[in-house]
Amino acid sequence: MSFNDGDFLKVDYTMWDAASNEIIYTTNAETAKKANIYDDKVVYKHSIIILGSNNTIKGLNDILKDMKEKETKKFTLESKEAFGERNEDLVYVVPLSKLKNQNINPYPGMSVDVDNTRMIVKSVNSGRVVLDANHPLAGKKLIYEVTLIKQLKTINEKIEGLIDMYNIKHSNIEVKDDSAIISFDNSVNKNADYFIAKAQIIAGIFTNLKEIKRVEIKEEYIKPELAAETKEEKK
Repeated sequence: MSFNDGDFLKVDYTMWDAASNEIIYTTNAETAKKANIYDDKVVYKHSIIILGSNNTIKGLNDILKDMKEKETKKFTLESKEAFGERNEDLVYVVPLSKLKNQNINPYPGMSVDVDNTRMIVKSVNSGRVVLDANHPLAGKKLIYEVTLIKQLKTINEKIEGLIDMYNIKHSNIEVKDDSAIISFDNSVNKNADYFIAKAQIIAGIFTNLKEIKRVEIKEEYIKPELAAETKEEKK
């Protein structure tokens, strides 16, 4: 079996820095704990990859195209096939006051948004801040171990996959002709992150599912005290 650009794949993977042989990231919580990189703020679960899209790197994309469902592969990617070579032109020195004026108190390793670009603070010295706009893994040779769990084939599965990328639980998906109706019940915390994710989900549907021309989002809101009573009754 071979896959093509636009296909949706559910995968598990672990990624190592080839130089140090240290695990950088994994979708498996137990693997993260053994590697002493476990973070209780991270949701460890499978990853959804859309081949040919911006959510995967070229080298991984090419390998996945030739894999089979349930297959596991371990391979090495040179930096140019991974997150690219480092570009020193993307390292900037800015006055500390520029960040202070944005209510940012920078420290090494901090991720900041400057001039609409995400950067990492490398150092803070003598009123100057060194910022790096390179991807944190740029210039690194990486080792991957990937298991291709399954291909998502139906429209419903693909929409579920797009929602799953943002760790939101939908209550229902209904596809009618060229329309998708997605429901989120009261159990979903509809905070700022939710509304950002909702916009990205809709954009992802229109970008990757040409069959869908219309998306309707249904949201349930229950008065807090009534929601608490309902939750208590279900116990």
